[in-house]
Parts: sequence; structure tokens; C-alpha cells
Amino acid sequence: MTNQRIIYPNESGGVSVIVPTGDVSDCLKDVPEGVEYEIVTTDDLPQDRFFRDAWVKGAGVAVEDLDKCKTLGHGKRRAARAEEFAPHDEVIMKQIPGADATAAEASRAAIRTKYEQMQTAIDAATTPEDIKTALGI
Repeated sequence: MTNQRIIYPNESGGVSVIVPTGDVSDCLKDVPEGVEYEIVTTDDLPQDRFFRDAWVKGAGVAVEDLDKCKTLGHGKRRAARAEEFAPHDEVIMKQIPGADATAAEASRAAIRTKYEQMQTAIDAATTPEDIKTALGI
């Protein structure tokens, strides 16, 4: 197995990576016609795949685009917030007898505050690692 990879920009503005199973030149047929590509090594790719969808093609490397990382981070933040909200939302929406709607709303307020702080930290991030820290990862 080789440590070479073929990278090229894709239609979504990211970078596609082809991992050869044999000789790298045998995989050039898989690069879309007319698209510029580069043959790089695994050292030229980010080692952390957490923000894989934020990779863009640089000069001979794939790099993480900070704005795209922030967008992905906000998506993960929203999903986590929705998961935490779910049981409290159910109490409020369904008006479940015996359930304390006041306590549910207090819990929702605390969750909103937590995720507002996380949003601020993501917006202020200067590196992908800062975003991961804000997400608690």
C-alpha cells in the first residue's frame, strides 16, 4: 500500500481524495476530466478527519478552511442543542399531566445559555482546534 494520494477540488468547493490500492497512476482515470489534480503523500493531508468536509485544496496540500470548519461546528452545536432540548420540548408541547412545565422551561433556558456561549466561542475561534474545544471535543 502506498502513502500517495490524489487530491482535486470537487463541485462542492471541498477537496476529493483518491486512495490508490496499487500504483497511483492507475487511479488517474478516476479524476474528472479537465480537473487539476495533484499527487501528494499522506503527510500533505490533515491528520485529524473531524473537519473532513472543510478540507480545501491548497498548493500541494489539503488544508482545513476555517470558515467551513465554523459552519460544521455550528451544525454540530445545533444538533447537540436539539438533542438536549428534546425531552423538555416534549413536556412543554404535549403538556404532559404531572410534568413540571416550569422546570422544563428553566432547563431549556439553561441549555440556551450553554449553547449561546458555545456559539460565541466558535465564532471567535482562530483555529479548527479552538472550534473542537468550544464543542467540548
